[in-house]
Amino acid sequence: MSALLIRGARLFDGDTWRDDAEIAVVGGRFVPAANAPAGTEVIDADGLLVVPGFIDLQVNGGGGVNFNDDPSVPTIERICTAHAHFGTTALLPTLITDRRETRTEAIAAGKAARAADVPGFLGLHLEGPHLSAAKRGVHAAAYVRPMENVDIKELVGAIVGAGPTMLTVAPESTSIEAVRRLVSAGGVVSLGHTDCDFDTALAYIAAGATTATHLFNAMSPLGHRTPGMVGAVLDSGISAGLIADGIHVHPAAARIALRAKRGPGRLFLVTDAMLTIGTDLPDFQLNGRTIFRRDGRLALADGTLAGADIDMLSSVRYAAEHFDIGLDEAIRMATVYPAEAMRVGHRKGRVAPGFDADFLLLSKDFDLKSTWIGGAKVYSV
Repeated sequence: MSALLIRGARLFDGDTWRDDAEIAVVGGRFVPAANAPAGTEVIDADGLLVVPGFIDLQVNGGGGVNFNDDPSVPTIERICTAHAHFGTTALLPTLITDRRETRTEAIAAGKAARAADVPGFLGLHLEGPHLSAAKRGVHAAAYVRPMENVDIKELVGAIVGAGPTMLTVAPESTSIEAVRRLVSAGGVVSLGHTDCDFDTALAYIAAGATTATHLFNAMSPLGHRTPGMVGAVLDSGISAGLIADGIHVHPAAARIALRAKRGPGRLFLVTDAMLTIGTDLPDFQLNGRTIFRRDGRLALADGTLAGADIDMLSSVRYAAEHFDIGLDEAIRMATVYPAEAMRVGHRKGRVAPGFDADFLLLSKDFDLKSTWIGGAKVYSV
């Protein structure tokens, strides 16, 4: 693999900005500029920004295909390619509630994608089918069901074989013991699509759940006497995904949540993107139902939201403009914080020596110029 030396940029390393910065890439990872070998290719980034590549932990689809449609390596490659055009350098293809056979196929595809080192593939997010019927949202009711021992065995296999794995479950359909077993195997258990009360949520957090899926959406709300799942997220140390499209969460609610969130967990950006990203499709099918695309919203005919029609670059811009956090923190919500949530913060999410060379070159107006994964350019304008 060739070496690179990036010079002259305004660089955001994950903590601070550095002007007229230099950093090198050797063997797919960042190294100090002084360690660049002779003959290194020089990238003159004068007038450009360098930021860490975005990390998206909830991606249903892109480029005209949803992961549920065809859970295979070519589908994963197509989704990763589509989102690289919007600055995402690592993502979790997300399988929503479906037939047992579909999940088995998805896990096999994840293992194969990991073995093939597909650019942009981080691991899997299995969202369901072990959810609350009351908060299933667009997830097909016919497939929502309790977790059984055979499911635990299959999910442990996914964790071991497919790399970092996020599992969205609801306490209504998943035992505390099951959570302990999945966490012990290395899985990231995320609470979501649940109507559970505050105390139940805290019990599952104590058992090892460390994240929550799309804060505010498909979960018991915050009340002053019944804090619900939302209250448990904000008053505990877990992390949570947040969809920044102005449709799933009102910006005022996001601002309140960001001010209220107790650490060490953080709120991080997810797109919850569907296959529409990178296409002009007007509508599509999901589990035999038509999802309509109108004015940035994806929904069933009855108005039930069905994922989101936004990319991560747009999400970062929206958060910076509407959440009162500034660009620096918006970038961290798409890089540092999701990396930490998936326990890969030691190698992804920053532009610093020792980290994977996943980065973006952008204009001063934050328009994407090129996307790089492991030091290889995978997209340029």
